[in-house]
Amino acid sequence: MSLLSKKAVVLLLAAVAGLGAINVQAAKAKEKVSSEKVSMLDGKFTFVLPKGFTANPLPASPTGATGTLYSNEDTKTVVIAAQNTIPQGNNVKDNDGEFLDGSVSSFIEDQRKALPDFNKLSEKSLTQKGSGLGLRQVDSTATQGGGQTLNTTLLAGSGTHMALVQVISRASDKAGHDALIKAILKEK
Repeated sequence: MSLLSKKAVVLLLAAVAGLGAINVQAAKAKEKVSSEKVSMLDGKFTFVLPKGFTANPLPASPTGATGTLYSNEDTKTVVIAAQNTIPQGNNVKDNDGEFLDGSVSSFIEDQRKALPDFNKLSEKSLTQKGSGLGLRQVDSTATQGGGQTLNTTLLAGSGTHMALVQVISRASDKAGHDALIKAILKEK
């Protein structure tokens, strides 16, 4: 794993964790959205969240990461979309396998340290149709916000930025969780 990947993931994850965004009860939404188009990495990674989510911009972290927490009160689902600059002005290709593999390894290692019952279920390499953007998907379970959750994390990098999208759902809502991931990935 490259030092660049480890530093980038640590900075992004520290920013997301520092925002305190993982706990559903902490999500005090500011505006209700009918559907929300999310655009990251200069428009290379976009998706539309279905209606029912509320958006709460997250304050910029000390590392410069920015993001938004989207929550759905009815389904108790949280989507965190965060972006940060890759350290030291480094540049990555849109589908940089070494960067993505290193980023996912660091992410999994950090999740195991942060969440005592973190359980990785699967890991996938994906390429978005149209943009050619490479993504890494990690599906896992853990106890968060007082209960067992399903988690899907998507990592991507392009140019001098990296992005993380984390979907957190109740363990009992696998069908809803899977449908939301398909919508984000634009799968039929």
